[in-house]
Amino acid sequence: MTFKPALVVVDLQEDFCPPHGSLAVQGGRDIVPAINDLLSLPFPLKIATKDFHPQDHISFASNHPAPNNKPFQSMITIKNPHNPEETQETRLWPDHCVQGTTGSELLPEFHVGKVQHIVEKGQDKRVEMYSAFADPFTSPTVSRSKLAKILHDAAVTDVYVVGLAADYCVRFTALDAQKEGFNTWVVGEATKPVDASAMEAVYAEYGKAGVRVIDKDDAAIRRVREYS
Repeated sequence: MTFKPALVVVDLQEDFCPPHGSLAVQGGRDIVPAINDLLSLPFPLKIATKDFHPQDHISFASNHPAPNNKPFQSMITIKNPHNPEETQETRLWPDHCVQGTTGSELLPEFHVGKVQHIVEKGQDKRVEMYSAFADPFTSPTVSRSKLAKILHDAAVTDVYVVGLAADYCVRFTALDAQKEGFNTWVVGEATKPVDASAMEAVYAEYGKAGVRVIDKDDAAIRRVREYS
């Protein structure tokens, strides 16, 4: 059976990591060695994604009036700009990964030179986009990255997802990879969540969707080591 794996490293950026990140995930930098180890494996395709927002992005609490503008707490309803009947509830965040800022940059200790593609996401100010594939709207989708095309054009069969954050962008990227028809694996040691208490529900969601969570000693990783 054909096997062609790809590694997708999600949003390994300064604003998602201590010590200075505006939306720092606790322990976010600690996963870099595990990710660099995976980058050393013979994945024929290695991709990094970047959250890359305009300053006036809808997910920034600073762009909303008080009192419903508290980062991490306030929720808003976003309407599909092409179909107001379709809505999404989303959390508001501090400004983060703004285009042209230090916070949007990939971590210097991340071996990005081993990556063939950098996929930017979240550029449309009107919609939230946790997944590296597309925003959550479906009738129609508003913003779609080039990730699916890159993977399909390369005839990838299996997608291995790592990065930040486990309960947001990694989660929705993995679920969308599975929907795109790829066998999808999340490498547990190479992710960290914003909210560790949310992970039980995330794992249940993965189980229903067919996404598998593995460690770096799993047979699915050994298969990559043997890839040629």
